[in-house]
Amino acid sequence: MPQPELIIFDCDGVLVDSEIIAARVEAELLTQAGYAIEPEDIVERFAGLTFKDIMLRIEQVSNVPLQASLIEQSEELVDRRLRREVREIEGAGRAVAGVTVPHCICSNSRGDRLEFMLQRTGLLPLFSGRIFSSLETPSRNPKPAPDVFIYAAEKMGADPANTFVVEDSVHGIAGAKAAGMRVIGFTGASHTYPGHSEALTDAGAETVIRRWADFPIVVRALSEWIDA
Repeated sequence: MPQPELIIFDCDGVLVDSEIIAARVEAELLTQAGYAIEPEDIVERFAGLTFKDIMLRIEQVSNVPLQASLIEQSEELVDRRLRREVREIEGAGRAVAGVTVPHCICSNSRGDRLEFMLQRTGLLPLFSGRIFSSLETPSRNPKPAPDVFIYAAEKMGADPANTFVVEDSVHGIAGAKAAGMRVIGFTGASHTYPGHSEALTDAGAETVIRRWADFPIVVRALSEWIDA
């Protein structure tokens, strides 16, 4: 495998520093609804999941009933904050621009949210026509299901076994591994937490980086090493 056929980037927490913004909104809404939680707990326990799935998991372990209307409130509030505050993660654009193989985005965020975040940060031209939201795939199954990764590989004409994925969450890594892909973990966003790197490694990342400057050499190194 001299070089990958495809490189897939997650967006939130990998290209744009959005996870902490969403976590603050979600934590506030959940606390107001009767389930007290801090933003740091949101990112450590639930990063990479949709807010709907976060609510479902909380309901499974608590006696707090959560209203479906929270989802719509969260979407509106998070969008508003992201439009004002989201920033590119330092070095992301430069790293992506240096990629010489086909590349795309696979995300649990809505397609329109991905577009305005990438537009605001100046990253949209790097992925034009190659942005895949799990919510807009035929199955609509979000990560940790592998569906969006498999769908993207099919559309891009790539072998999953020769595809690299860059992910910042355990749930995203689970989906990529289930799709038969190789994963590089990333911990360079504001929502990183103690033990983040170890959690990504335990989930199946072959290596973890915290700076985009390290990305090219890691891709070259992993391309020369085939996991038996």
